[in-house]
Amino acid sequence: MIRFLLEKEFKQIFRNKFIPKMLIMMPLMIMFVLPWAANQEVKDIRLGVVNYDNREISNRLIDKITSSDYFILVDDYLSAREANDAVERGDIDMILEIPNNFEKEMIRSHNVKVMIATNSVNGTKGVLGTSYLSSIINDYSNDITINHGIIAGKSNINLSVKYLFNVLMDYKVFMIPALIVMLLTMLSGFLPALNIVSEKEVGTIEQINVSPINRLTFVLSKLIPYWVIGIVIMSVCLIVAALVYNLLPAGNVFTIYLFSILYILVVSGLGIVLSNYSDTMQQAMFVMFFFVMILMLMSGLYTPISGMPDWARYITIVNPLKYYIEVMRSVYLKGSTFFDLIPQFYALVVFALFFNCWAVISYKKRN
Repeated sequence: MIRFLLEKEFKQIFRNKFIPKMLIMMPLMIMFVLPWAANQEVKDIRLGVVNYDNREISNRLIDKITSSDYFILVDDYLSAREANDAVERGDIDMILEIPNNFEKEMIRSHNVKVMIATNSVNGTKGVLGTSYLSSIINDYSNDITINHGIIAGKSNINLSVKYLFNVLMDYKVFMIPALIVMLLTMLSGFLPALNIVSEKEVGTIEQINVSPINRLTFVLSKLIPYWVIGIVIMSVCLIVAALVYNLLPAGNVFTIYLFSILYILVVSGLGIVLSNYSDTMQQAMFVMFFFVMILMLMSGLYTPISGMPDWARYITIVNPLKYYIEVMRSVYLKGSTFFDLIPQFYALVVFALFFNCWAVISYKKRN
């Protein structure tokens, strides 16, 4: 019986003019576009300078700042008021104010203050821009100090920094595994949620309700097609990541497949649960969108969970998306093995059993 149901499901999927196109275009768009767009690096910050000193050391500082990829010197302003007006107009993002006697105080006492003013309407841009600028100024200060012998006779500590797991600090390496998770969540969650509701609206669900098909068989016939489609799409994403971005998993690719099988069952089960309680496609779409947005924003996809308040971290314990993102990033970047990810495995098994059992129980046959 389930063979005929699966044949029906696949025919319905590929008979639809929109779904096959979406299954092809959506993974390609996410893998080719979003790794470049979903980037929290801040570059090309528009900088305005108020240089009251205007001597060699201060001018070299400005040259050092603008030679980086992070800042663009828009203009030199004669006063702080003029620069503040430029910030209010939106002409610049940051102001660097260099005081009088900057060079003299730098050489004599190595104790001089400069002011950084930042437009923090965009908080991320403001914080990161200030951090970048402060780092450049500190490096330049150390260079000037050493060149003029101010710390002669004192011990000099040479700091060596090593970035583990992402040596080049490429943000795409960090985001691509998470984007694959997001893609599987949307396709394997939304499509099953809309499937049953569409049958309710068309009326074909009545034919199944009067048939001798039990609830478990019916739910399995809805899960398996999207489970197969999810695995195929994830395989395509892994190939694109390898060919286009030269990003290969540091760990075993079969570990990724094992956890992906579990995770697709989780989100597909959630989609079927929501469709069982929905009467229209619009209702199912909005409810699924609500849950997917909450799951994504509280999963560590864009912001680290460690930076969330305590109450938010407790909520993420019941977020299956969190565990799958941890798996993908751990296998891709750290080379984690299955035994390193046993807590995540147990969590996804519990979620899969919970949502799919709920899907079977909540489906009501009405004869």
